[in-house]
Amino acid sequence: MDNSEIIQALKDCDAVQFGEFTLASGQKSNFYIDIKKASTDPKTLKIIADYIARLLPSVTETPTGKIIIGGVELGGVPIATAVSLSTQYPLLIIRKATKEYGTKSRYVGELDTAKEIILMEDVTTSGGSVKKAIAALQEDGADIRKVITIVDRESGAADSLKELGVELIPLVSSSELVE
Repeated sequence: MDNSEIIQALKDCDAVQFGEFTLASGQKSNFYIDIKKASTDPKTLKIIADYIARLLPSVTETPTGKIIIGGVELGGVPIATAVSLSTQYPLLIIRKATKEYGTKSRYVGELDTAKEIILMEDVTTSGGSVKKAIAALQEDGADIRKVITIVDRESGAADSLKELGVELIPLVSSSELVE
């Protein structure tokens, strides 16, 4: 699928910035991809959600209706919410840690291990954040095979997830954004 509309939308909302940055992974970079700008811009978020909705039938391993859209706190949540609204698939939000009050749940939404959970992520570098979410889900009996990321910084996330048997599906690579 042609991702040029996503690339242009990310540039138009100023999600790509140049300078000196330290990434969540600790790596240094001369550019930063601020997907929060994209996920808080309704036009850009809709473009991303609609693109993923069109992509899902080609990447899912289960029949239609047997899918849950998962979003990892915080960056993946708006993306997963928009995709859930676009596809009408249920939403599952994965917290970084279990709550210590109320229901003491790590999840918002219903974790149904009979359904395929496809995780949404904003930007992947090493894959560390999403790997923690995958580990928690697997511990609770879920089978995660796919992570869709808006931007892959091409810094090892795909290989890191592959070691877990999970495929990383980037909509855009960082090299496409900074050309």
